[in-house]
Amino acid sequence: MNKQIIFNLPVRDLGKSRAFFAALGFGFNEEMSGESAAFMNIVDGSIHAMLMTDDFFASFTNKPVVRALEANEVIICLSCESAQEVDSLIARAAAAGARIPHAPEDHGNMYDQGFEDLDGHLWNLVWTAGDA
Repeated sequence: MNKQIIFNLPVRDLGKSRAFFAALGFGFNEEMSGESAAFMNIVDGSIHAMLMTDDFFASFTNKPVVRALEANEVIICLSCESAQEVDSLIARAAAAGARIPHAPEDHGNMYDQGFEDLDGHLWNLVWTAGDA
C-alpha cells in the first residue's frame, strides 16, 4: 500500500460540508463515513480528508478545537493541472458558498487563488509550470 495523506477537519454541519465539497467534485467513501464523520477523497489513492463533527473531532484531543472562522493554523494547498483548473474549482467553490479572500495571482510560472470553506478552513489552489 502506498503512503497516503489523511487530514482531519472539524465541521459544524457535516451534511452541509459534504454537499459543499461534493459540488467541488470530491467524492466520499461511504464505508469509512458515518453519522459523525465523512471520508472525503481529494486525490484517489493518495490524499483524503476526514470531515468530523466538532464533538467527534474534540474527542481526539485534550486541547481546545480551533474555530477556523476565528483563527487559522494551516492552509491546505492543492496542486492543479492548469490555471483553468484553478479558476474552475474557485468558481465552483464560490457557487457552493465559499468566501474568496483574494483575486488570482499570476506569477508567470505559478498561478494560484484560494477559498475559505463553510467552516473557515483555508484552501489554496496552485498551478506551476514545468519544474517550477
